[in-house]
Amino acid sequence: MPGIYDNAAKSLDCEDHPAINIDFSKFESIIDGYNCEKSMLISILQDIQAEYNYLPKEALIHVAEKLDVPLKQVYGVATFFKAFSLKPRGKHIINVCLGTACHVRNAPRVLEKIERELGIKAGDTTDDLNFTLETVNCLGACALGPIVVTDGEYHGQMNTVKVDKVLRQYLPKEGSE
Repeated sequence: MPGIYDNAAKSLDCEDHPAINIDFSKFESIIDGYNCEKSMLISILQDIQAEYNYLPKEALIHVAEKLDVPLKQVYGVATFFKAFSLKPRGKHIINVCLGTACHVRNAPRVLEKIERELGIKAGDTTDDLNFTLETVNCLGACALGPIVVTDGEYHGQMNTVKVDKVLRQYLPKEGSE
């Protein structure tokens, strides 16, 4: 039924990004890999997010149609779990710890420096989709604070001078994408 999800889709709190190419055959392949089982909704969404680094609005609509479940149910699952993102995320995820141990060791200044260098605020993604900057309350490495984690790599005893060196490691190389 064309248009069945139109009104619900308009209300989705998802962001699109023109640089992201949506391939519906990938959605199909992921959903078919779970035999269109409604009970596999979370796993399907995890696989789609692994492919795109977020959940595109088109994916939520397509999953709802293919599994024959209400769009608001798919959206509800996608917004309930913090692991899912409805906003395009960068190739590199930077987490800055603002827990007590890191905070008292100047983590807020480190965060401000990263924000200035990337031209974004915490919770945002650079326009080129290279970086997403997030804050966390604790990374469990208090003795190394302040801590910045980029793509799972821990950078301890971070300060504003070290920020440039860390960011340079993740910049696109000349001549590459």
